[in-house]
Amino acid sequence: MGIRTLVGMLVAALAVIGLLATQTSYSLFLPGLLEGALLTIEIAVLGSVLAVVMGVLAALARLYGPAPLRWLATVYVEIFRGTSALVQLFWLFFVLPQFGLLMDAFTVAVLALGLNVGAYGSEVVRGAILAVAQGQWEASIALNMSRAQMLRRIILPQAFIAMIPPWGNLFIELLKSTALVSLITLTDLAFKAQQMNQSTLKTVPIFTLVLLIYLVMSLVITIGMRFLEQRASAGLSRGRAA
Repeated sequence: MGIRTLVGMLVAALAVIGLLATQTSYSLFLPGLLEGALLTIEIAVLGSVLAVVMGVLAALARLYGPAPLRWLATVYVEIFRGTSALVQLFWLFFVLPQFGLLMDAFTVAVLALGLNVGAYGSEVVRGAILAVAQGQWEASIALNMSRAQMLRRIILPQAFIAMIPPWGNLFIELLKSTALVSLITLTDLAFKAQQMNQSTLKTVPIFTLVLLIYLVMSLVITIGMRFLEQRASAGLSRGRAA
């Protein structure tokens, strides 16, 4: 699906929200839901940044780090891939305080979701690096590059393009997982919807708006990642032609 189609879907979703906002049965709930959506976006953005950082560091540690770092990176990846994001949220929020480490709910949400997605992302990064053609590695060695130079100038720019689509999927999964943070007292979009539904029983307008808001946020991520992929591919092509 091309960017134009995705942009068309985004415009259509926004138009539907705007149309519904003109109806009293929907307009009553929209401001509160948008307030919850803002918190959802904050968690998703910060969690995504943490996920990328942890994914790259864990992948590089597993590929090129000394034995202790490889072991730590493997333990991190297997723990956070092998357990539920919900359990991780609960463990950080309810269990760590028993050991004297108390964090606010927002920090826990960002840490849990970022570390969880970062564990999956590390495999994306590792796979993309290993997928770079062997000839590129050999050419880098022939040019007498250090490993750091090789990765920065040759390997990672090519691997980056392969990473973009799966990272886009992971960012969307992280966005949807933010609905879990309502269980640790955060008033995100899902929590706001539950509150409104319990007090008014207006299920149809509330969750119709929630569905559309999540769709808009997901489409923004998808469009951004498609645009980034196109720019990166064009840049690599120009580099090869030069």
